[in-house]
Amino acid sequence: MPVKSNSISQRKKEHLELCLTDEVSFKDKTTGFENYDFKNYAITEVEISKIDFKTNFFDKKINYPFLISCMTGGATEAENINAKLSIAANQLNIPLGVGSQRQALENNKFHKSYKVIRKSAPNIPVLGNIGASQVVQFKSFDKVKFLVDLIEADGMVIHTNPSQELFQGKGEPNFKGLLKSIEKLVKYLKVPIIIKEVGAGISKTAAEKLLNAGVKGIDVAGAGGTSWAGVEILRNHGSNENEFWDWGLPTSYCIRTVSKLKNKFDFMLVGSGGIYNGYNIAKALALGADVTAAARIILQELKKTGEEGVIKLIESWFESVRKIMFLTGSNNLTELRNKKIIRKEKLY
Repeated sequence: MPVKSNSISQRKKEHLELCLTDEVSFKDKTTGFENYDFKNYAITEVEISKIDFKTNFFDKKINYPFLISCMTGGATEAENINAKLSIAANQLNIPLGVGSQRQALENNKFHKSYKVIRKSAPNIPVLGNIGASQVVQFKSFDKVKFLVDLIEADGMVIHTNPSQELFQGKGEPNFKGLLKSIEKLVKYLKVPIIIKEVGAGISKTAAEKLLNAGVKGIDVAGAGGTSWAGVEILRNHGSNENEFWDWGLPTSYCIRTVSKLKNKFDFMLVGSGGIYNGYNIAKALALGADVTAAARIILQELKKTGEEGVIKLIESWFESVRKIMFLTGSNNLTELRNKKIIRKEKLY
């Protein structure tokens, strides 16, 4: 798919079109979830009907430990997508992230594609979104505050995407001074900051530096789901950089290692990257995630069956999680995270 335009809104349109297909999946690398299995507990006494998924998302209570992840905004199609996603998220009482708001800083043409979210979902946690490569360029953080105010955000996602920027036509792979910028932004904004990768994962080393800088959330967004290097390679039709398609750290590895930082820091760990079913949600939670998240599969379901289909899909995933909790003797999410999962090679 050749690049048709360098405008941000056109780029977002192309991103949406590609993410409605499975062409952008990782080719060989997986999430690593398949390497784990749950410990069957033959004498379970869990009352399955009493399992409650309610949890805190910063200062708001949500019904499921799940976030509809940052997807879109700043394009003609985005307003309709965001309106439907916000209706689904509001009914489920779960958080919703918007796609990059960078375009909103250029003009007000697509501001409605962002504002529609809070209008349709007045009570749920809503997360703003801007790229790390933009943050390091800002001389003032007033622009970030404007983006927070635009959608009445409860938190701000800074997405760091070096591999995507590297292979994007006219990308901006310049992150010099990022940690210092994040540290200043944490002190400036009144809402918590979450750092999110876009499919290549966040290592324990990187997460620790980010937490020391004051961020309150890490969304690992690991490898195994959508390859954003792959997205840009497809957009740059004829690119010979396919060896980078599978670049990144598997989601399961990121969750397992970053969760160890809970002993030192108080933060929210979001497990995303290849979350396609209830089994993967349960494994992500068992490995240490506080909340799980997905984007592309939600977008695809929205296209096929609308917001009602999205609601049914997410509810069905958590019915699977409920059954896994019953079979592992887990009365609640805390117990699910307590040694209920094992690497498969240790079973034999």
